[in-house]
Amino acid sequence: MCFPYKHIVKSPHPIGTAASSRYNRSEIDFGAIGSGCRFGRREEALTIARHNSALDLRGTFALSAPTRDIETEIALPGDVHGALLAAHLIPDPYFGENEKSVLWVGETAWTVERQFEASAADIDGYLTLTLSEVDCIATIFLNGEEIARTDNSFIRHDIDVTGKVHAGENTLRIVFGIAPDVAKARSDAHPFPIPFTYNYQTNGLKGIHMNFIRKAACHAGWDWGICTMPVGVYGTMALRKSRLARQDSVEVTQTHGSHSVELSIKTRLFAFAHGEVELEHAIDGQTIADKLSVQKGENVFTHNVTITNPKIWWPAGQGAQPLYDLTTDLEGEVTTRKIGLRKLEWIIEKDEIDHSFKCRINGRDITMMGANWIPADAIPSRITPAVIRDLLESAKAANMNMLRIWGGGQYEPDYFYDLCDELGILLWHDFMFSCMSYPSNREFLSSVETEITQQVRRLSHHASIALWCGDNEVIGSLNWYPETRADKERYIANYDRLNSMLHRIVEDEDPTRRFWPSSPSLGYMDFSDGWHSDTRGDLHYWDVWHSAKSFDAYRSVNPRFASEFGFQSFTSMNVIETFAEEKDRNPSSPVMENHQRNNGGNARILETMTRYFRFPRDFDQMVFLSQIQQGLAIKTAIEYWRSTKPRCMGTLYWQLNDIWPVASWSSLDYGGQWKLMHHMAKRFFRPVNVVAVPNADGSEIALRGINDTGRALSISLEILAVSVEGTTRTLFAGNTAVGADAALTITTLAGADLNDGEFLYFSWKDASGQVLGENDYFPKPYKAYDLAQPTLSSAWTDRDGTAVLTIEADAPAFFVTATVDAPGYFSDNAVTLLPGRPLELSFIARHGAEVVSDDLRASLKLRHLAETF
Repeated sequence: MCFPYKHIVKSPHPIGTAASSRYNRSEIDFGAIGSGCRFGRREEALTIARHNSALDLRGTFALSAPTRDIETEIALPGDVHGALLAAHLIPDPYFGENEKSVLWVGETAWTVERQFEASAADIDGYLTLTLSEVDCIATIFLNGEEIARTDNSFIRHDIDVTGKVHAGENTLRIVFGIAPDVAKARSDAHPFPIPFTYNYQTNGLKGIHMNFIRKAACHAGWDWGICTMPVGVYGTMALRKSRLARQDSVEVTQTHGSHSVELSIKTRLFAFAHGEVELEHAIDGQTIADKLSVQKGENVFTHNVTITNPKIWWPAGQGAQPLYDLTTDLEGEVTTRKIGLRKLEWIIEKDEIDHSFKCRINGRDITMMGANWIPADAIPSRITPAVIRDLLESAKAANMNMLRIWGGGQYEPDYFYDLCDELGILLWHDFMFSCMSYPSNREFLSSVETEITQQVRRLSHHASIALWCGDNEVIGSLNWYPETRADKERYIANYDRLNSMLHRIVEDEDPTRRFWPSSPSLGYMDFSDGWHSDTRGDLHYWDVWHSAKSFDAYRSVNPRFASEFGFQSFTSMNVIETFAEEKDRNPSSPVMENHQRNNGGNARILETMTRYFRFPRDFDQMVFLSQIQQGLAIKTAIEYWRSTKPRCMGTLYWQLNDIWPVASWSSLDYGGQWKLMHHMAKRFFRPVNVVAVPNADGSEIALRGINDTGRALSISLEILAVSVEGTTRTLFAGNTAVGADAALTITTLAGADLNDGEFLYFSWKDASGQVLGENDYFPKPYKAYDLAQPTLSSAWTDRDGTAVLTIEADAPAFFVTATVDAPGYFSDNAVTLLPGRPLELSFIARHGAEVVSDDLRASLKLRHLAETF
């Protein structure tokens, strides 16, 4: 069966596969030496014979576990948990405390097997079995013969099976080992202890030495994650036929001129023998077509193409995201990549503070605004393009332009990066190392070298990739464990062996991108404490959550780039109802504590609540109030840090999404529903913003304007003093020019300008009179105010097919929130509503759902702060 086959295969080939021997290497730059490569319009291209093809091996496999007497079916790509759920052999791991009753799944040896038919034409050539992600300890058999062993789920396996596939019926079998047992054996055999992150202290579950195996560390649980330890195969499963050679990777680098961009296209081919092949690249109506001489093994060819009058790619909110299709055809093996043309630099240079840390895109220093990304589900088979698109579109809708792919998760599938290119979301990309030391013996480093080389080659053409980072918090973790503290020099040397290799691979494979050693870090070869220094590098600031400091503490630090910080809330009530029975809906119940993976987390949420709010009257209001205070915490941090621009040029809060339904730091519930913080993020990430910044004792309040656009603006600002009963006084009204990509103080008020029971409410408009935003500031905790009990009224209208809700209040109402029983979100929420100022909210459907107006009307629920008392 022949079909256009999208893949990006990397070399060197994985250790332990039949294709892993050392190859001869031929590197030829046709653009440099003019070797007969023909360049022209597509209609002038060589006619390429269609010899290469692929046989898709995805489908239904037999699944068995002899020690458990289980025989059923599994759909691959997929995982064992998904198969057992479909066969009703396990309960939902996410419900109640079922996690503990299904731990055996990851502690069991599993086998998958299927028969497939191959015709004589299918096997008339050189054959490669490609498995892009085997998770993770496995032995692979073809027609009863062992053909490979795998132990790294981040490596793509290209197995030479020429002569091993028959015309007619064939059998592919994969026997999975027990990953926790393999990890422990490796740890026990290591010459000195390598401590690991122990992530289920709240549940008393046993730990897993995840630093000795290469799979997503959070599969073993985290302080927001369930322990599933999934087993499966994901991504590409195909038998590829080649006449002589196959594609292994296509990488693209960009050189920007004043009116053109030169692309250097580096193609790696693996040839099974010496000979000649035909290769074609096509982009922007131009074609490069060549007959190439290849030697057995890896061959590297470089071609250049110039795009004149290029359409430039910008991150979200700063311009458009045009993408050029680059099609590569090797004798019928066709791959397509979308190329965004942009110049991206990290400016890390000495300044009057210490060293800058900022992202310069197409010549502009642009503030990065966004969040940290974790895998979309603890059961990998549930992660689909639709799920990912929904989460990423919600990120963009909240004015985010960057996500950080966290180092305890996974390298995402190709479609994730394609969507980020399309949506204009830049990626700070950790390599998959997090919160613990890792071995640095030859076998481990060799496997990791293959992993990183493959992943960088697979992903480097994406416009969205902004930075490669060595790890998450591994430098900092040297201070966490008794073993590492007692012998720090040894563990620093051990760390450097791995980290230096990562740096070298990035320099060799993707030299135009910045490598950053760790997050947080002060910079190259600096192993000092980056957690508490705010003058250079990136900062993780966790004192407000982990040390229970006040929200004001965010204003005590001045990071150059805040790459991690967060505050928890309970997941939304309708999500809690999916895993907790009514009797369990109490923050101290075993079920609610099982769905809180950070020790003492629920208590910290409630302790903070008593600082800022009057205690809620029931559990439902407690959940609602927890989300209000989560949003307030992060609003305090981000509004202040953005106001210090150009000192701080990035704020990425922890975290965007959840991996299962749980109390956590996320702004999106498991399933993608917007929490209140996500609505607030849409406001505190506005490109043009005005924020209130009090001094340390509150005697002065600065109103600062922030302009993250590339053009100067004139804004008119009105500041009101509003009493909680609804009377208003104007404290300031005036026009201010705010320069491009700048922040400045518009005016400063005295704290004494506000009477008891008053707060600030301010709005700003552009030169045409269009309202750009509204904001407020309360000088005291909300519990100190005697809030009125407003009456809210609402009305629905249809406006060009969009459902619009209009809300009014007869007294000031705070954190007014509208919810409906439909997948979607309102254009704003958790808002301050003053009497005489009706608010219009448009409803935006998610998942492309069709929304019925009658359903919206029937399910509408309005909430506000005062009703929680």
